[in-house]
Amino acid sequence: MTSYFDALETRSPDARAEALAGLLPAQIRNAQSRAPALAELLAEIDPRDVIDRAALASLPVIRKSALGKAQSEAPPLGGYAAQAPVAFDHLFQSPGPIYEPGRMGGDWWRLGRFVHAAGIGSGDIVQNCFSYHMTPAGMMFESAARAVGATVFPAGTGQTELQARAAADLGVTAYAGTPDYLKVILDKADALGLTLSITRAAVSGGALFPSLRQDYADRGIGCLQCYATADLGNIAYESAAMEGMIVDEGVVVEIVRPGTGDPVQDGEVGEVVVTTLNPDYPLIRFATGDLSAVMPGTSPCGRTNLRIRGWMGRADQTAKIKGMFVRPEQVADLVARHPEVQRARVTVSRADEQDVMEIALETDADNAAPFEASAAEVLKLRGKVQLVPVGSLPNDGKVIDDQRDYS
Repeated sequence: MTSYFDALETRSPDARAEALAGLLPAQIRNAQSRAPALAELLAEIDPRDVIDRAALASLPVIRKSALGKAQSEAPPLGGYAAQAPVAFDHLFQSPGPIYEPGRMGGDWWRLGRFVHAAGIGSGDIVQNCFSYHMTPAGMMFESAARAVGATVFPAGTGQTELQARAAADLGVTAYAGTPDYLKVILDKADALGLTLSITRAAVSGGALFPSLRQDYADRGIGCLQCYATADLGNIAYESAAMEGMIVDEGVVVEIVRPGTGDPVQDGEVGEVVVTTLNPDYPLIRFATGDLSAVMPGTSPCGRTNLRIRGWMGRADQTAKIKGMFVRPEQVADLVARHPEVQRARVTVSRADEQDVMEIALETDADNAAPFEASAAEVLKLRGKVQLVPVGSLPNDGKVIDDQRDYS
């Protein structure tokens, strides 16, 4: 029998629509009265008219680039928050840089719903391997574990041998982190002759490839993933049915034609645009840059909200590599730092169930060492630098080539 986080998950379509007809106008009014940047953007909107997803389509789309620009002009949150910075428990920095607020109370990012669906709850010890440094992922999953009554080992990233030993010593039963890193811990435990008790995993921050999920299943670990961002919190999540991702109850998801705000037909691949119902940070029609599509019907698990097919790539060339976004503007910055480099291309692939990043630089230089240090600084990740002759990279405008197979 399926256990649900709350009654919201199994509402009828009519009940959900009725609730949204009240929540959406309230959120628009909240944004207009308390978030200066949104008040300007939505000045001509009558909140009473915005009662459903179809009505949202008439509102402008907010892009991350606009958020970053606003934050540079009105630091630190750009006028998009409905609270003063000091009213929040935390302020975070994500690559860009983009700054985000956060609270520890009340499952603020709404990830408790996902962690519950992954079978984690009271009696579990969760090894939280999301970073607690600068970015909010660690705190997001800490909050989720608290929401379901689980105990947390705040492991963060790195120090794999210590991670494996702690998992064994503490009797850790569940893992939270990026999809790849659990395998690193498990392999290290095998090498050390340690017996681990992990049977459940809640992952995000990167693609969960079918072969890796099967590897975990072969080890007796049920692994589910969610789609969440630092700005919006939980957007959608898997249940044990593993048929697409169920949209979270605290957001409204639209799929639009990339580069526009125009909704596409159900089933058509487009860009994910999200309106959050969080009154503290009321982002309205926030474009994620991610691709997905609406799935027909509802989940066999009994949860009745809209389903999407999960993450299907980027509407732009931005790629998430080892849990970190690498953006075209970062590649441009790398080239700008080195006048002797004509063009650059980042290629992403997979090897041994891990992401591999290579950086090809068109240059007459013959020593890659200075470029490797610069690339690590600019891209925030280490990758192999390959120096190639000037004119050898394809003239197709592509600066990030994601060759990973998501099928």
